[in-house]
Amino acid sequence: MQKTYSGFVAIIGPTNAGKSTLLNQIMGRKVSIVSHKVQTTRTRLRAVKMVGDRQLIFVDTPGVFKPKRRLDRAMVGAAMDAISDADAVLLILDAQKGITDTIRDLVVKIRGHKNLFVALNKSDAILKQDLLPIAAELSQMADWREIFMISALKNDGVDQMLNALADVMPASPYLFDAADATDVPDTLYLAELTREKVYKYIHQELPYHINVVTERVDVAPDDVLDIYQKIVVRSDAHKKIVIGRGGNQLQQIGTAARHDIQNQWGVNARLHLFVRVEPDWEDRAENYTDQGLDFKK
Repeated sequence: MQKTYSGFVAIIGPTNAGKSTLLNQIMGRKVSIVSHKVQTTRTRLRAVKMVGDRQLIFVDTPGVFKPKRRLDRAMVGAAMDAISDADAVLLILDAQKGITDTIRDLVVKIRGHKNLFVALNKSDAILKQDLLPIAAELSQMADWREIFMISALKNDGVDQMLNALADVMPASPYLFDAADATDVPDTLYLAELTREKVYKYIHQELPYHINVVTERVDVAPDDVLDIYQKIVVRSDAHKKIVIGRGGNQLQQIGTAARHDIQNQWGVNARLHLFVRVEPDWEDRAENYTDQGLDFKK
C-alpha cells in the first residue's frame, strides 16, 4: 500500500505581503481575493494542493495588523489560531519593506514552531545584494528550515518552496480528496468575489465597513445562475457611495463581479445586488461565523 502524507500549512504575514496572490498562484486560479488595500482577506480560507503523493492543506489567514475593531480582532485571532493547528508555518513578508516591527512581533509569536519557513516575496523587485542583509537578519531571529526568495506574482521560486513544505508533511491518510480544491462554501466564495470588486471601485475607507452576503442562488430554466447578494453598509451615507450617481457605481461593481464569477466557474450568471443599511452588522455573531471567524475575539 502506498504511503501517503497530508498536513496543514498556515500562511501568515502582515497585510499586503502577497499571501493571497501566492495562494492563487499555487492553485492556478483565484481562490482568495486580491486588492491593493490592506486587510482584504477576512476568512481562514483552506486550499488543497497535491505535490506528488503529499497533500498540502494551505490556510490563507487574514493579514496581521494592530486591531481596532471587533472585526479586526477576529481577523487577527483567526490568523494566530491557525498556527497552533499547522504542521508547518510559512511567513510571507514583502522584501521591498524588509523586516518591520510587525514582522518582529510575528516572529516572536511563531518561533517556537518546529517547522518554520519564511518567503521574501517580491524579491525580483530589489537587488540581490539588498536581499542578503534581510535574509541574514531573519536567520538570527528564528530557527527557519529554509528562507525562500520568491515572486508570487511571477511564480518564481514557488515550486522549490512547495517541495520543501511537502517534505515536512506527516505520514497520514489524505485529509481531503486527492485533488487540488478549496473547501470554501460556494455562497461565501461568490460573496468574496463581489467584495473584491467593492474594494477595487470604492476608494475611501468605506470597504472596511462593508460586508457582502450571498442570500440565495437559483438555477433558471435557461440554465443561467441567478445570484442574489446584499451589500451591507452601516449608514445611508455609505449606501449612497456604493450606489453612486444614477446607480453607476453599483452597476460597475456588479458587472465586474458577474464577469469574474462567469470566468471562475465557467457558467452564465445574472447577479442581483441590493445595498442594505444595517448599522450594527459588525456586532452580529452570524456575520462572523459565516466567514469562519470567532465572534468573541
